Amino acid sequence: MLTLASRLQRMMHALGRIDFLAPLLLRLYLVPVLWMAGTRKLAGFDDTVAWFGNPDWGLGLPFPWLMALLATAAELGGAVALLMGVAVRWFAIPLMVTMVVAAGTVHWDNGWLAIAEGAGPFATERTVAATERLQVARGILREHGDYDWLTEHGSFVVLNNGIEFAATYFVMLLALAALGGGRYVSVDYWVGRRLARLQPESAGTGPGVVS
Repeated sequence: MLTLASRLQRMMHALGRIDFLAPLLLRLYLVPVLWMAGTRKLAGFDDTVAWFGNPDWGLGLPFPWLMALLATAAELGGAVALLMGVAVRWFAIPLMVTMVVAAGTVHWDNGWLAIAEGAGPFATERTVAATERLQVARGILREHGDYDWLTEHGSFVVLNNGIEFAATYFVMLLALAALGGGRYVSVDYWVGRRLARLQPESAGTGPGVVS
């Protein structure tokens, strides 16, 4: 039993050799998310500014033009930076702030779930009611439409727009803020190695890595 446990421990320790994959995959996952969000804001920038500033049907934030510009720049710049692994920790911070603002101003009142569900520990009166209406809508479509064709490429759902996605992206960005861009596959790693070699020996620091 001890021998087996020792072998398993060695196997787990060997996974450290591919520790660069975790930040790499986090970065690559977030790139299209941020890029699509940023390009949508940029394409309709006047509407974005109006939504940021309007207190009746928007967010009612101060300085809406500036806030919209910062959010758009953070998402587009963050997508490029994460793709290349450049200044990953620096970009993770404003992007985390963006996710907190989005969760607090846009999604908070809708609860946790991004997609409405009528059962489960995170279901609310809102999602239960939405699910009931979804069932009615499906019945209408089955009776009056070609339901098989309509659902050929996916099922109908109700967007609840809760904080789930924003919170998930925040956690992923927090991990990148702690891990950095990762070894081998980020510009940060190679710049860090170069800077470490340029440090004078008298500084008391040997070769190191900034990722």
